[in-house]
Amino acid sequence: MRPAAATAVLGLALAVGAPTAWAVTRPEVAAGPPVQRVLERTDVAPQAPPMAPTSQAPPPGAATLPPVTVRDAAPSDAPVAPPPVRLDLPGLGVTAPVDPVGIAGDGQMELPEDVDRVGWYRHGPQPGADGNAVLAGHVDDREQGPGALFPVRDAEPGDEVTVTDAAGATTRWRVVSRELVQKQVLPLDEIFARGGPPRLVVITCGGPFLPEFSSYRDNVVVVAEPVVDGAP
Repeated sequence: MRPAAATAVLGLALAVGAPTAWAVTRPEVAAGPPVQRVLERTDVAPQAPPMAPTSQAPPPGAATLPPVTVRDAAPSDAPVAPPPVRLDLPGLGVTAPVDPVGIAGDGQMELPEDVDRVGWYRHGPQPGADGNAVLAGHVDDREQGPGALFPVRDAEPGDEVTVTDAAGATTRWRVVSRELVQKQVLPLDEIFARGGPPRLVVITCGGPFLPEFSSYRDNVVVVAEPVVDGAP
């Protein structure tokens, strides 16, 4: 899967035909620190884990034994976490259904044809797990108009993001960075990282439209980090 992931973003959010509205108002190139710098950080606080049980301290001089690991000998299937089904950015008016997607025949990340829907890269982490959960969608389409992710070009650090899974559980995030990056120089290894602290990466197209390729030159990349339980 690694070679496919390395090229997955190159075809993200290709718009078929002429652009609809991107050039009407050009957004700022970036907000917050550079995306690559954010993705390279390892000091992100994860969502609050359950409290570990406490025990009384042993009496002075008593030997402290290592904990015993107990495993159930009965075979069992690994639990399958519910996939994400909805993405919300309330401050930008974004509410979009999310579909699990994989890799297209040309090695690029698949995207829903409906510009009102967003794709979650199912070969990578789920939102809230270690590593980067990647969501992507079309910015617009000549016939369908602006896509669900069109407003993310205006995302600012501190904006709230929520992702709801098929079981109704919600993860909460805060935007820390938004940057317009040329597709040829996207930090692909960092964007599709499967290890490290949990992050949410939301991607769509941006920048000038290139008619000869029927595509935009750049990607808008938004990075969000988890909100620790109890934080406003």
